[in-house]
Amino acid sequence: MEMKISPSLLAADFARLGEELKEIEAAGADMLHLDVMDGVFVPNISFGMPVIASLRKVSRLFFDVHIMIVDPIRYIDGLAKAGADGITFHVEAAEDVGAVIERIKDHGLKAGLTLRPGTPVEKVLPWLPRLDILLVMTVEPGFGGQSFMAGMMDKVSAIRREARRLGREDLLIQVDGGVDRDTAAACGRAGANCLVAGSAIFGKADYAAQVAAIRAAAAGA
Repeated sequence: MEMKISPSLLAADFARLGEELKEIEAAGADMLHLDVMDGVFVPNISFGMPVIASLRKVSRLFFDVHIMIVDPIRYIDGLAKAGADGITFHVEAAEDVGAVIERIKDHGLKAGLTLRPGTPVEKVLPWLPRLDILLVMTVEPGFGGQSFMAGMMDKVSAIRREARRLGREDLLIQVDGGVDRDTAAACGRAGANCLVAGSAIFGKADYAAQVAAIRAAAAGA
């Protein structure tokens, strides 16, 4: 499987976001992971539509928007207008998961579902036929720099098995949290084909070298 790398904007230098995006794109990143937090679903606040819209003007990368907010359906229209290419929301946050998926798809965007570490994988498996992305959190959502929970790879494997059973080899299975060149191999072995990495890329001396190293570690698993 082709391994995609989606650097997480939360780890970037917010004083020079435009330059950071250009460097990430030049480094060979496939996507840009944008975490939108509301301070309610998770105990932190990040950024919203105005920032995404501003970044859209200076980047051609796929905007991989991960929303950690309650009642996510309220924000889909605004995120689509701001320039999201895909929107991934938490299964724990939506009263009607199917309605949120359809709202995302109505805008012609990729629809994704996320589960936090304490949520059983069975909560998301029934939705696989309607999804483009499934994101497995290997840290508690809301803050960067946490340690990788290796036990979450069982969920990734279960999702990959079910995707194959359904003939959904095209499903993007993401891993987010503590991903670096040391943990990437475990993600690849479990069946992930998209890795979200923050501090393992941003802030380093050579972004291209970091992107290549993580991709190689995962693909060589």
